[in-house]
Amino acid sequence: MARGKLRIFLGAAPGVGKTYAMLAEAHRRVERGTDVVVAFVEHHNRERTRRLLDGLEVLPRRTIAHRGAVFTEMDTDAVLARRPGCALVDELAHTNVPGSRHAKRWQDVEELLDAGIDVVSTVNVQHLESLGDAVAAITGVPQRETVPDEVVRRADEIELVDMSPPALRRRMAHGNVYAADKVDAALSNYFRPGNLTALRELALLWVADRTDEHLQRYRAEHGIATTWQARERIVVGLTGGPEGGTLIRRAARIAAKGSGSEILAVHVARGDGLGGASPRELAVQRKLVEDLGGTYHAVVGDSVPAALLEFARGVNATQVVLGTSRRRAWQYVFGPGVGATVARESGDIDVHIVTHEQAGGGLGLPRPGTGVSRGRRAAGYVFALVAPPLLTAVLRAVRQGPLTPTETLLFLTLTVAAALLGGLWPALATAVVATLLLDFYFTEPLHTLTVGHAGNVLSLAIFVLVAASVASVVDLAARRTQQAARSRAEAEALGLLAGDVLRGVRGLPPLLERVRETFGESSAALFEREDPRQRWRCVAHSGERPPDRPEDADVDMPVSETLALALSGRVLSAEDQRLLGAFAAQAAVVLERQRLAEEAAHSRRLAEGNRIRTALLAAVSHDLRTPLAGIKAAVSSLRAEDVAFSPEDEEELIATIDAGANRLEHLIGNLLDMSRLQTGGLAPLLRETALDEVVPVAAGALPPERVALQVGEDLPLVLADPGLLERAVGNVLENAARYHPAGSPVLVTASALRPAGGPSRVELRVVDRGPGVPEPERERVFAPFQRVGDAPRGSGVGLGLAVARGFTEAMGGSLTAEDTPGGGLTMVFTLPAAERSGVAAAGEHGAGTELREGTG
Repeated sequence: MARGKLRIFLGAAPGVGKTYAMLAEAHRRVERGTDVVVAFVEHHNRERTRRLLDGLEVLPRRTIAHRGAVFTEMDTDAVLARRPGCALVDELAHTNVPGSRHAKRWQDVEELLDAGIDVVSTVNVQHLESLGDAVAAITGVPQRETVPDEVVRRADEIELVDMSPPALRRRMAHGNVYAADKVDAALSNYFRPGNLTALRELALLWVADRTDEHLQRYRAEHGIATTWQARERIVVGLTGGPEGGTLIRRAARIAAKGSGSEILAVHVARGDGLGGASPRELAVQRKLVEDLGGTYHAVVGDSVPAALLEFARGVNATQVVLGTSRRRAWQYVFGPGVGATVARESGDIDVHIVTHEQAGGGLGLPRPGTGVSRGRRAAGYVFALVAPPLLTAVLRAVRQGPLTPTETLLFLTLTVAAALLGGLWPALATAVVATLLLDFYFTEPLHTLTVGHAGNVLSLAIFVLVAASVASVVDLAARRTQQAARSRAEAEALGLLAGDVLRGVRGLPPLLERVRETFGESSAALFEREDPRQRWRCVAHSGERPPDRPEDADVDMPVSETLALALSGRVLSAEDQRLLGAFAAQAAVVLERQRLAEEAAHSRRLAEGNRIRTALLAAVSHDLRTPLAGIKAAVSSLRAEDVAFSPEDEEELIATIDAGANRLEHLIGNLLDMSRLQTGGLAPLLRETALDEVVPVAAGALPPERVALQVGEDLPLVLADPGLLERAVGNVLENAARYHPAGSPVLVTASALRPAGGPSRVELRVVDRGPGVPEPERERVFAPFQRVGDAPRGSGVGLGLAVARGFTEAMGGSLTAEDTPGGGLTMVFTLPAAERSGVAAAGEHGAGTELREGTG
């Protein structure tokens, strides 16, 4: 069954019109004959959006009861049973009410797609998981409902629903987004022009990155090599010399002139043996480019200009930054240099040649015979045909008759020069041509190829032998130098790879991306199978979509019977495949390390669960039995027929039963709460809450004389779940009262915090004058089943503070401990104020439930 297609309408903020656009798309599909149903759409009482539901089939929602309230969610089973051609599912990042089929709505959507049903959905950019911190820094509102970026990136279509900040604020002012009583607060907080502009830029940049992925895939599929200047990409060529830092900073200044520009630093590990890169300099330059927001790449190539331009065209670069050559003037006789060659052959890519202090400082003497390219071999043959006749003409003009041995050595020099220029075969061709010319013009009888004297025959034979020997030695030295240079380049690539793996900063996809870049392939993939008889599955890949099997790729590098690395794009030489084998082994190491890390994390969770179970058994065996024993003894006494109790005694026994039952209820409640926190089953329902209403209720379990409240009515509202907040404060108060001296009350104070440039918070402090807790032990008091100091058995199972911190953090706050001046311990609750968060909640939570995200 073919997987369904996913289309997402992405917006920067609530109210931009995502739901409206989705419903309009549904009507267009219905007109084309597509079977469309509304699986879940929230119109939030917006009249224009609600009217678009007319004429569409709306599936009934599933009703779920949770904590005394009734909620409605998408009925995934009903959608699967109906099997429409297309389903509309609003609010992709929504968190489902506990008891639903899946924890998140995007998981419901994945199930529909797997069943072959097309889905149209909506999401706001602030709910993308990778942007959570950025959005919180901009708006001051932490995003609790998120969707993994990869889920959205896998969508077949992403359409940005855009609206300028002034237009969105006008829409809000007209009452088209929120109710009239919430508009002023929204406009002055979350929906300020600066916030909306920043969110809009985030949305545009994220969609631009997604579009760039499609563009790169399209260019690769259609073999397009020319540069499309859709975005400024600046490639910096690094030689490993000290000028690299200057080039990187210059590229950063160029990139800063345009929004969205990218810097890609690339070092070509050269196979021609010319010059050597400093690993230390490259390491420093790599860190510099990454600190400036760029990326570092290494490729292997025999021709530096060709490899550099191939990389630049592969990433659709628009500019290349190179340094001025460090050659001295006389060294240009050996070629125009990398900068001049790149500038000449760059085509539509702009090339910047940057001056630096090392320009003209010299590279040292060139190494002769290093690498024989086709061009040099052709030049060697031209030299063999031109140089000997030219030397013959010069010598004939100077003198006539047989040559002296010294002059004969000039022809031998030409053979050596040919070997240096073009290798063995051009040198042999030069020797043959020189021999024929020596025989024809300078050996008796002249102007014939006949040799009249035996001594001359021997001289010519020795000349050919010496020329061939010298050419062979020179060519062998050149090839050895080339092999050494290639080995050095391979070592550089492997050293860079090993550094990445040992630092543990890269997973499989970045490693495969480095393999793809290094060998100039279009895709790299790691395949695995459980058994040699089973089918392969792709564990990770980079670049274009890989084939279904490694055997179908251009390069199949087996790692083991169950693991293989496959490259597509071009067939590699034997030398490259040897280097690829090392990369494949490293990929296997990374995969194994990832799995070991997952197993270690799983083992830690099992160990933690085992520790909690052990502690729970200890609690059941002692702490829970103690109140049960008291209750049972009191009940047995009341039921005894041979003892007559006075009304006062009966009242005391009943009070013992009541106290034991209350204590037992409290212990069991904490155990259940800790279980919910450990399993992630806690879903707070956040809303605007007044501390002066919650704190007195939390203090009601203690005698009035044991608590002194200083919580004013003028405090800002906090964004919290009232029930969870009451439990958390109650646990902390009970703990403080246990250690606070008798005869004086525990002090509870509250104050508002408004840091410059940060979100407003409200701080609640519970102050006791007990023995306190040493600073090294303070974090341990919040660990489950922990009693610090000399706390007696029977005083609790050690869960009160752990549950209080868990509840507080689940609501976006924090609970910490600090010294009380003069002795004791102060517990500090820090909660987000609802001055901004409440407005965001109104926009992000749908009608009827605080869990639902509202999108326009």
